[in-house]
Amino acid sequence: MNWHARYRQQARWTQSLRAYLFGKAAIAANAQCLEVGCGTGALLEELSLRQETLLHGLDTNFLALREAAVHAPSAILLCADGHALPYPNGLFDLTFCHYLLLWVRDPLRVISEMRRVTRPGGVVLALAEPDYGGRIDYPPELESLGILQSQALRTQGADPEIGRKLAGLFVQAGLRQVEAGILGAEWNTLTLHAESLEWSVLASDLAEYLSPQDLQTFQHQDTTARQNGQRVLFVPTFFAWGRV
Repeated sequence: MNWHARYRQQARWTQSLRAYLFGKAAIAANAQCLEVGCGTGALLEELSLRQETLLHGLDTNFLALREAAVHAPSAILLCADGHALPYPNGLFDLTFCHYLLLWVRDPLRVISEMRRVTRPGGVVLALAEPDYGGRIDYPPELESLGILQSQALRTQGADPEIGRKLAGLFVQAGLRQVEAGILGAEWNTLTLHAESLEWSVLASDLAEYLSPQDLQTFQHQDTTARQNGQRVLFVPTFFAWGRV
């Protein structure tokens, strides 16, 4: 699995939302910004090209950070855990994460830590957290995919319904002016090139639930539905914004 390609794909899904939220945060040219769970640096790479901010990235995966150092060489990277951020209080103007909180043991603690290291008046952002409990699959023969993937995510320790909890977690963490919402969705033939990445992730998630033959059958049904213009796959993806 090419994880940097996958993270860049996810970054494309949320590109317009990021433009809105970063604009709302009013990031100054010399702002200190931290991404918690930066992975291979897909978002840090984009930010480093767009504005003169002081970028920091943190992740528990050292190998991913080595790749991030290539994609975002100007960022200051640290291998550490979001449950206990190794920064002083109020250091950052903006602290954000992207498809992270569904994977963490205690999302409230991580958000609280993000708040702690953000200066008074600064902004904390959760840019994208999915909610597989509201997933829509069409045609009907593909509906069981969402149920199986939710089960697989729970087995891996993830919370597949974290999205609907996001606003409440931000309020519990003590953030002010909390705004939350759901990303929109659209389907067109230009998105078909991303199908192979989606199926690489599904094959990994569902390896213990489906035989290779069953996965191949589902993939064929998915491809046919896309080619016929019938395929709908919508996972509600929430964002939240709050000020310290």
